[in-house]
Amino acid sequence: MARSHLTLAALATSAVAGLDVVAAAPFGSRITGDFESALLAVRDGGHRIIRIPTSERAEAEQSADLVALRALSAGVRTRLPFEVSTFVGQAPVGGTRAVVYDFVHGDPLSLAGIARAADRGVLAPSLGRAIAAIHLLPTSVVADAGLPVLGPVEILRSTISVMDRAGATNLVPAALLGRWEKATEDGPLWQFAPTVINGGLSAESFLTADDQVTGLLGWQSLSVGDPARDLYWLLGEQAGDAAEVALDAYNEARGSSDRQLKRRAMLYAEVEIAKWLLHGTQERSTEIVDDAVQMLHGLVDTVKNDLDRTLSHSTMPVMAVHEVEAMLDRDHRS
Repeated sequence: MARSHLTLAALATSAVAGLDVVAAAPFGSRITGDFESALLAVRDGGHRIIRIPTSERAEAEQSADLVALRALSAGVRTRLPFEVSTFVGQAPVGGTRAVVYDFVHGDPLSLAGIARAADRGVLAPSLGRAIAAIHLLPTSVVADAGLPVLGPVEILRSTISVMDRAGATNLVPAALLGRWEKATEDGPLWQFAPTVINGGLSAESFLTADDQVTGLLGWQSLSVGDPARDLYWLLGEQAGDAAEVALDAYNEARGSSDRQLKRRAMLYAEVEIAKWLLHGTQERSTEIVDDAVQMLHGLVDTVKNDLDRTLSHSTMPVMAVHEVEAMLDRDHRS
């Protein structure tokens, strides 16, 4: 049985010495959520949130999130144009632990909400700048905390592994497997400078107020990796024109020269469907598998009719060294 918000408030006072709770309210879904949560008002006028994981997966997510939050020191946070949760205290409970955080204020976001705001010319630029700020953090923030630091080769191998495992199910259309294989063999596509990334961004990661990003939740996948990983979720149809606006703001804020960024983001968006398929097969869920297969076949129809979604790097044929030397010699003689 889920604990009441009053019970959670009592646990919070045992987790944080001197915490004076004056009001408590349920927070999030108590039926389908991964956490039992309550929002607490404290006497100094601030707010805290207490969360207790309801599964091993949620517990692992919470532990990883705490490691990442500790890596985001006060100095690092001054570089970010939004708020990040702060760990306040914890207490053991029922074989797991209750964790108390400072509450980050803001309204939850959705892709449809991003599109609506984009129609008014707002929010999408703030999203782009927020993501760029993460990618501009020094990589030592992650490395010094012992968090994953991945280069292009490791990231490419991991991506190929997902594709191969999805292909082994015999449920991925051959046209997609060929498209993905071509992308993995495209050298220029994988020539990028790894950056600090959140690694798990979605529309729901962001909190907003007055059409500006005010907070960002969920840091359990903080690492050094491909910046395109933090952008693929924007490329869905629901976001509409907001994706391009956000990407333009991102590139301007970051000063990025990664011309293949959007193509890799598109590839990751497609591979996410393959991951959903693998999740369904692992859980032996016919419903999830059927959903993933339907999405994959819909993707085939989309990419066939959308030339802008090409994943391959368009370039002129590469000249061999002796051909370059001959060309330079001819230019010199002329």
